[in-house]
Amino acid sequence: MPGIGIEGPEELEEHAIRSLNEGSVKEGLKLMLRAAKGYEERGEKADAARLYKYLGYILLEKTGDVSKARPSLLKGAYLYLDLIDRELSRPEVDLDSLDDYCFNVLEVFARLGDEKNLRKYAEEFAAIYEDLGNSYKDNNDVEMAIRAYESAYRYYRIIDDADSYRRVSEALITLYGQVAEAKLERGDVLGAARAFYRLAYFILAIFGYDIHFMEMMDTAAKNFEKASKLAYSNGDLDGTTGALVQAQYAYLLAKNFNRAKLIGLNTARMLHQVVSAYRSQGDDEKTALKLLELAEALVGIGKTSEGLEAYKSALEYKSNLKMRTRIRLAFLKKHAAENGSKEVLSDVETVEYYLGKGRDAKALELAEKAMERENLRDTLEKIHEAEGVY
Repeated sequence: MPGIGIEGPEELEEHAIRSLNEGSVKEGLKLMLRAAKGYEERGEKADAARLYKYLGYILLEKTGDVSKARPSLLKGAYLYLDLIDRELSRPEVDLDSLDDYCFNVLEVFARLGDEKNLRKYAEEFAAIYEDLGNSYKDNNDVEMAIRAYESAYRYYRIIDDADSYRRVSEALITLYGQVAEAKLERGDVLGAARAFYRLAYFILAIFGYDIHFMEMMDTAAKNFEKASKLAYSNGDLDGTTGALVQAQYAYLLAKNFNRAKLIGLNTARMLHQVVSAYRSQGDDEKTALKLLELAEALVGIGKTSEGLEAYKSALEYKSNLKMRTRIRLAFLKKHAAENGSKEVLSDVETVEYYLGKGRDAKALELAEKAMERENLRDTLEKIHEAEGVY
């Protein structure tokens, strides 16, 4: 490849990806390693860590041999640990960057099957995030405190430290309560509904699937329903149907099955009209979204076949990992509500957390695992069929 000796890591990375895509795996891996070293020599640790991790994943995929992938994966992980230390030393911590670095470290050790280091670093990260949450809370920065505490909660769950994740849950319940009240005062009913919905999951972590959780989820449902009426009064059918589907599932999780079914039936009828309108306008993006909502509404009222048909139609307009995860979440929520399962709802909460973080691939992976564990393989096969995966 001419001129490659004098090229920088960016060009080497481009050549590496091109070689890999063309099937020249050995050449691609060599170039990838050189690119990673180039970034490292320039002090660009984030890019170096990303490429070492990517290199390890490719080696693992191509060889199936963990021992061959381990050096690159570990190199990436330890570079991410350096980046974590650097981020924490800043006067203002960038939580987005910190989240990314911590996630990558744990992902590497999970992929290596290194339970000891996975637990070790999850415990360290949990303590770091809880301290950050305490600092943000002391400074009355509610939004940042919630973000930090939610990460702490996630990592305490990984190591199954019940006392700690319950402690963090109590802090989150208080903070989400403050957010909901503030949003109601400002007339942001939809925002309040979302806060009540999140709050309910941290009540679940403490009390399980009991009356405390169901009452809070019912409160979320009522606010979603109120938000839908406000949107309808403003002629916003898009916002109306979106809020109604959220209300339907919140009522479902609150075990208010009659209300959930009534809303689901009405929402499905409305969505048929909204879908037709967007189709006639040639708006593929909105058509796909509303067909997905129609699928969710139908699944929620037990019309599985019709729901999967709507989902299949949605994928003809647009297909992405978030959509694929949402249809799985619909089935998991229905299953959780019907069986009163805290475990499934905890899975749902985790999947929704990763979706919110933009970790769509991780969210989809966890949703699939949850369905398989809950003996929903037949349903999963039907979803795969709708997606054209056999």
